[in-house]
Amino acid sequence: MGALHQGHLELIGSSRQSNDITVCSIYVNPAQFNNQRDLIEYPRDLKQDLKKLKALDCQAVFCPTDDVMYPGEPVLSMDFGHLEKIMEGSHRPGHFKGVALVVSKLFHMVQPDTAYFGEKDWQQLVIIKRLVEDLNFPLEIVSMPVIREADGLAMSSRNARLTPQQRGVANELHRTLLLVKQQIENRTAIEMALKLGKQYLDRVPLITMEYLEVVRAYSLDHPVEELGREPLSICIAALLGDVRLIDNVQVFNE
Repeated sequence: MGALHQGHLELIGSSRQSNDITVCSIYVNPAQFNNQRDLIEYPRDLKQDLKKLKALDCQAVFCPTDDVMYPGEPVLSMDFGHLEKIMEGSHRPGHFKGVALVVSKLFHMVQPDTAYFGEKDWQQLVIIKRLVEDLNFPLEIVSMPVIREADGLAMSSRNARLTPQQRGVANELHRTLLLVKQQIENRTAIEMALKLGKQYLDRVPLITMEYLEVVRAYSLDHPVEELGREPLSICIAALLGDVRLIDNVQVFNE
């Protein structure tokens, strides 16, 4: 959605290495915002985005307007069942319906052979993979690891809206995830690991946690009682003022 950072540029760079032609779409999709203030204040800097893409030799940039993407009021609505009823889905009703609609439109318009998505939006990634599978889109989804700042904060376009004070504590989201991960790897009961994580973050000023959940990484099934063959995903969302950040880490049974 623009305001490109290094995480986005890693996606472009990976595509450039593996494909003859790379297309970057930049579009702030109103259909996936259930908070109009968040839509209005979402960072936009197309001029700088184009400079960054040119430096990476991205061959094409698709910047559609709302009239192009939504020539009429959309009536189609997709239902992803339990995949959209937890975490982001429960806190942002209708969000994934908007994501699925715009991603489907972009796939039809651009017709890529491969599409690259970051793993920071883990639930979104799982839903998009399901979308591609269920609708038989003739393309491959490639996921890329979360790119982080030096202190561990996951790169996000929304980070630009943080005040210096908020930025100073924003990395505590990642620390909370690592704490829960360590507890699970040490065979602490998952319920207790989550409790410890919530207690830790509750003591950090300026942060209001929305959720901290452990789910099966590929199915998003929860609640989870113990680490099994399928990796787990520990997901978090929190508010710093009116800036909402998400992050996740994976836990593997080794």
